[in-house]
Amino acid sequence: MRVYVPLTLPALAEAYKTGELGTGPFVAYAVTPGLREWYLSEDIEELEYAALSRAALASLRLLAADPDALRRRVVVAVDVPDGAVSTDPDRALEPAALGEVTVKTGVPLAKAAAVHVDAEDAERDVTAAADALEAADGGDDDAQFTVDGADDHELLWYATQEIPNLVGLG
Repeated sequence: MRVYVPLTLPALAEAYKTGELGTGPFVAYAVTPGLREWYLSEDIEELEYAALSRAALASLRLLAADPDALRRRVVVAVDVPDGAVSTDPDRALEPAALGEVTVKTGVPLAKAAAVHVDAEDAERDVTAAADALEAADGGDDDAQFTVDGADDHELLWYATQEIPNLVGLG
């Protein structure tokens, strides 16, 4: 199963240093039955993009919690055995939990298929979105508009060999 792991650049740097994406359990996003039902599509590429987008929002939440992190969303795509992933069926259709899975085991960074990161020109909008997240969660429509503005920036695709350059170790 392909899962999308939300990170920050400092967390990606740590994963690069340790060789572990996560030791388990940790949250990731994937094409789940709930996401399929919500998205109303059978096109696997569209569904995977929706899961990637959910992970990008989770990365934004990580940025909001880490004011020192460079304001770029980071998502690592990795394939894990189906048995290494679980979902909470009671939360499957909750808007906040769409596509959310728990990866129960450690995942070596070497298993990553790709890394998706915001371009430098997204930093201003991502910063504003991270700052507005709490108000948006509280129902502020203007803040939600600001948060949604981060989605105007497509995450760029990077090969795993480019991770050292992304985290300043190349």
